[in-house]
Amino acid sequence: MNKTVFYLSQLFLLLLVSAAAQSQSGISGEFKVDYVPFSKYVRPMDSTRTNAESNFKRAQIVFEVPISLETDKYNNPRLWSVFVNGSYARMENRNYNIQDLPTEFQTGFPTELLNTQVGIKHLRSISPSWSLLILASVGVYTDMVEINKDDVLIQGGVLFIKQFNPNLALGIGPVLTNSFGVPMVLPGIYFNWEFRGALHFKVAFPEGVEFGYKMSDNLDLKLVGELSGMTAETKIGNKSSLLGYQQILAGLRPQLKFGEHWTLEPTAGTTLLRSFSTTNRKIKDIFKEKDIADPRFTTTFYGAIALKWKF
Repeated sequence: MNKTVFYLSQLFLLLLVSAAAQSQSGISGEFKVDYVPFSKYVRPMDSTRTNAESNFKRAQIVFEVPISLETDKYNNPRLWSVFVNGSYARMENRNYNIQDLPTEFQTGFPTELLNTQVGIKHLRSISPSWSLLILASVGVYTDMVEINKDDVLIQGGVLFIKQFNPNLALGIGPVLTNSFGVPMVLPGIYFNWEFRGALHFKVAFPEGVEFGYKMSDNLDLKLVGELSGMTAETKIGNKSSLLGYQQILAGLRPQLKFGEHWTLEPTAGTTLLRSFSTTNRKIKDIFKEKDIADPRFTTTFYGAIALKWKF
C-alpha cells in the first residue's frame, strides 16, 4: 500500500473517531477555527523553494449526541450516539507558474474544500478488558468545483480495543470505504496512552501527542503535536480522484475551563509539514508508488482557537 492511500485511510479513521473511544454522557461539541499564513511552495520535482505561496483558513464544527447510554455487567458504558462533523477551508494561491506544478495540479491548487459527515457510533464491552467500537457515516467531500454523487463517500469501521490498564489502550480493525470507487477494506489503528496528574501526557494515534501541566482546576498548559487534514473528490483529466490536504503542527495550547460545561483552547505554534496529495480512485493504484514527492510548503506560523462544550 502506498503512503498516500495509507494516509487517507488513517484520515478517514481520524474523521470518524475524534475521541470516539471515550463515552459521552451528554451532548458534546466543538467549534474551531485555524489559520496558516502564506508560506512558500516547494517544487516537488527538485525540492526548490519558489516565489509562489498559499495560505489556509478553516472553520470546523463537531456535535455528538448520545441516544442511549447504559452501564453493562463489567461496569463499563454501553453507548449509542449520533455525530455530525463539518469543515470548510479557503485557500489563496498566488504567483504560481504552471511549469512548477505537478501534472495532477495543472489547473492549480484548490481554493475551497468542504468535508461534512453524519454518522452513528456504538461502543460496548465484550469482556472485562476488550471493547468493540463500531462507526458508520456518510458525507460529502468536495473541492466545491462541482458537487455530485462522486463527492459522496461512505465510511465505516469496526475496531477491537484492548484496554491493558486505565492508561493504555490499543485497537485495530477494518475501515470500510468507497473512496476508491468500489467498497473496500483498509486497515484502521487506534492507540491511546496517557498519564494523568498535575504533570500529564497523552499519545493518541492518529490524532497526535500532548504534554501538559495542570496549573489549576481551570488552567492547563499543554505542548501539542497534531495531525489534521481534509480530503475531497476532484477531477484530474476528467477522471475522479481523491485529493488530500495534510498538516502536522506543533504548538503551545493553554486550556481554560469556564464552569462545568465550557472549555476554551487557543493554540499558537508552527506547521512542521503541510502538503497536498492525490491518488486515482482505482484499486490498482493502491500499490503504485509515485515518481515524485507530494507538493509541499515551507514551515510557517500556525494559530487556532477552539471552544468546546459538554452538557
